[in-house]
Order: sequence, then structure tokens, then C-alpha cells
Amino acid sequence: MARTSLEAAEVGRRLDRLSAVDDHIARTYPGARDARQPVHTCYVPAGGVDAQTVRQWGSEALAVLDEHAGSPGALAAVLGIDGETAAAVHPRVRAKLQQAPVEDLRIDFEDGYGRPGDEAEDADAVRTAGIVADWLRDGVEPANYGLRVKSFDTAELRARSVRTLDVFLTALLQQWGSLPQGFVLTFPKVVDVRQVEVFVELLELLEQQLGLPERSLRFEIQVETTQSIVDSEGRFALPRFVAAGAGRVTGLHFGTYDYTASCGLTAAHQHLAHRACDFARHAMQVSAAGTGIFLSDGSTNVLPVGDQVEHGWRTHYQLVRRSLEHGFYQSWDLHPAQLVTRYAAVFAAFRESAPAEAARLSAYVSATGGAVLDEPATARALAASFVRALDNGGTDAEEVQRMTGLSEAEVRKLGRL
Repeated sequence: MARTSLEAAEVGRRLDRLSAVDDHIARTYPGARDARQPVHTCYVPAGGVDAQTVRQWGSEALAVLDEHAGSPGALAAVLGIDGETAAAVHPRVRAKLQQAPVEDLRIDFEDGYGRPGDEAEDADAVRTAGIVADWLRDGVEPANYGLRVKSFDTAELRARSVRTLDVFLTALLQQWGSLPQGFVLTFPKVVDVRQVEVFVELLELLEQQLGLPERSLRFEIQVETTQSIVDSEGRFALPRFVAAGAGRVTGLHFGTYDYTASCGLTAAHQHLAHRACDFARHAMQVSAAGTGIFLSDGSTNVLPVGDQVEHGWRTHYQLVRRSLEHGFYQSWDLHPAQLVTRYAAVFAAFRESAPAEAARLSAYVSATGGAVLDEPATARALAASFVRALDNGGTDAEEVQRMTGLSEAEVRKLGRL
């Protein structure tokens, strides 16, 4: 046996102190969660939500697709993508719009809704809860539902925010009987950790009063203010917000226009590709890495409507591609016609990178090496790309096996390692 200079007991005594670090890391950074992340969240003002909203978004998107890009060649010309990619993407976009156009819907009681008065807002909260209950009974997509409550900016807004949530949940549970799977709240314009702490306490009260399981009410934090990045004492704010969420925070969602306005940018420079937004997104990534919290990019207010459909499409397509390149696999959609470029961008990005990623993944699994020597973490990311495409309709199990030599089950297992 080799000779050493340090006594084993002395080494062990010091190393034992790190067990607390192990426990902290395991609790704080559990890794990716099993839940599927939607590619977008559609925000619809509560006053405009009705029984046909989901189907209407799909049918309107299909109508615009048929009018402005009815063939793969037309889609390629409008968006500037190559013909081979367009030929594969176009039918998949059409199928997605027909079968499951909306992956995540947020009923908006905040900026998109306004302040119609207490009586009207109460009525909309009850009415939209009934609509969600009907969707659940009828098996209407999307798989994920929720609502965005008003911010805690002022005493008046805080009281109204809590009341709307209370009215909605009470009505939903009366009509459906349980909290839907995939139900999530959006908590906007957070500027101080104490707002998160109070919100969590109110959710606890609601769970107790409504007989809901502990921590079943979960929420996303909207990053819409500079104080969401750096607090009033110069500290990094988001990790403290997440910790105050006490295991309830499922996502960090970026708010393009409130954030850029809070940075002092003029309207002409308030857009998703501004470098100020990149800084906020990088802060979000660092804060969420390893926690299992999903990241979502913001929206663009350049809409594909009227005689600006193709301009709006190109703008949206480019921004979605940019978000994907930055590691944001979800972002906001505000208009049905944006669904066309949402799925076109998501599917095209996958198909352009899939051949090279499939070769690298296959080489990693077979341990044959190749031009790139990938680490396990990168192999996980390669597999995750195929898992996302399987989930959102960008590919299918047969195509994945043809490209990688791996079954769907094998790819999904690799993506979770």
C-alpha cells in the first residue's frame, strides 16, 4: 500500500463538512424535471376568452397559412428558408394547427385585460373558470392552462389580484372538482422578494380553504423589471425570488416591453433582440440552471395582420429562431397568425440541426468517436433536442430511429440522464 502523510481521521473530519453542501446542491439543483415544456404560451385577454378560443386560434392560423403560404414553396419564399426544409416543415405545421394548435394558454387578467371594474372582473373570472371546466370535460387541448393575475404594484391591484384568483379557483373547483394537471399561475412585475413571499402565503391559504393538496398551486415569475434582475441593495434578485417561492416556481417568463421600458429605452428600441434583453435572459439562465425551472422568452408586438402578414411573420420567425439559439425553447404568442411561424421556426430549427446532432448522438452511444468528442452533458442536450421535437410534432419515432439508430425510449432515457 502506498505511503501517505495525512491522517485519515483528519482528512475525513474536514471532508465531512461538505455533506451539508451535497444536501444543499441536491435540494437547490435537482436537474431537469420530467414534465414536458410547451413551445409557447398564448396570452388571451380574459374578456375575449370563450368556448371556441382554442379552436378559433387554430382555424385562424390555418386560414392565414392557406392564404399567404399555401405550399412549401410559398412558405420558403416568405420566410427565406430552403426548399427541402420547407417541404418537410409545411405539412407538419398544417398538422399541428389542425390537431393541437395551442400548447399552453394563459387567461390574462393583467395588462391585456385592463380594469373593467369589480363586477365585470368577478363575472369574467367565474365565466372563464366554467369554460376551462368545459374544455376539460370535452378533452379540448391545450394540455396546459392557467391565468395571469394582476401585479402587486399597488394596494388596489393587490386586492383585486387575490380576489380574481379566489373567484376563479372557487368556481373552477365547484364545476370540475379538482385542480387540472398542468394548471399554472403567472405572477407579473415582481420587484421585491417580499411580494413573492406574500403570494406564496396567499396560495397556502387558498389550498387550505379549497381543500387542495399542499403546493399544488404553482406559478411562473415574470421578469419584467430591472429589480427582478438586481434588487435595491445590489444583490442578484432571481435566486432569492425562486427560494421565496418555496418549491412552487415552475418558470421564469421574460416580459419584453415592460423590461425595456424600465431600462429607459425608447419605443423604437424596445424589441426582443435588444442587448438589454440579452442581459436579462442570461441572468434568467444562470438563475434557473439545474433547478428544473422552465425559461420562456417574451413576445413581439409586430403582428402578422392586414397587409403586414408577411412582414409580421418574418419578424416573428427570426425572433423565435433567435430565442432557440439562445436556449429559450418557449416564448409568448399574442395572435393566432403567429402560430404559423411559431411552429415553422421550431420545426425548421430542429430539421436544420438534426443530421449533425443525430450523427454525434449515434457516435456517443456507440463509443466510436468521431469529429467531435462529446461529454455526457452534451449528449444529454443532443438527446433532449430530439425529445422536444418528438413532443411538439417536429418529428416522429420512425424518423428519429432512422437518423440516430435509437428507439424513442432510448432517446428519451438519454435525454434524462
